[in-house]
Amino acid sequence: MIILKSQREIEIMKKAGRIVALTLEKIKQALKPGITTGELDQIAEEFILSQGAYPTFKGYRGFPAAICTSINEEVVHGIPGLRTLKDGDIISIDVGASIEGYNGDAARTFAVGNVAKEAMNLIEATRASFFQGLAFAKQGFRLSDISHAIQTYVEGRGYSVVRDYVGHGIGRKMHEDPQIPNYGLPHRGPRLKRGMTLAIEPMVNAGGYEVYTLENRWTVVTKDGSLSAHYENTIAITDSEPEILTLF
Repeated sequence: MIILKSQREIEIMKKAGRIVALTLEKIKQALKPGITTGELDQIAEEFILSQGAYPTFKGYRGFPAAICTSINEEVVHGIPGLRTLKDGDIISIDVGASIEGYNGDAARTFAVGNVAKEAMNLIEATRASFFQGLAFAKQGFRLSDISHAIQTYVEGRGYSVVRDYVGHGIGRKMHEDPQIPNYGLPHRGPRLKRGMTLAIEPMVNAGGYEVYTLENRWTVVTKDGSLSAHYENTIAITDSEPEILTLF
């Protein structure tokens, strides 16, 4: 069941979203070759707690950290730890924060040091695909219009969209209905309405779309070892243009 949010609820989600966005900015500023993903996790957790919020991912279905850190061929759900970032890596950071009972969720892929042009192009195409989908996040369109726009843009640039993991509704729970695939035919699924709050999150691979999960039961990687990038924001459907809640 899709839960429509009141304006009061959306205002609270903006608070959560702003904390998520600020957390991503702090991580971006700290990124450099030599830092460990565990140190990034500590930075994120300390900041989120300092804002009176809670890092939603920590303990969620048993996840052991405050953020997800996915490097190079890792798609999502990388677990922070002792791994050290190297010059030329790309890293996807996924952050969730909850405050006053509501959640915000966003992800970015960042370059570490000097990164190959091909990797930068992947990061930019993934970011741009989100906004291609966002253009259809308006009242009157159907959910799969977002999906189709993302897939069309990504595949038109020679990349693939991950099928096994999708975006989602968000509110009091981190994952609510509906699921939002990053692929599919247009004009399908529920019609978009004011008050829907959605986490749209294209996951884009440089190679094929197939993925699998490592033995740690969390980290998802590309089957062919190609690079992957991730871009996500929490948004609200309004009377006019969609509002991105995870900006500051």
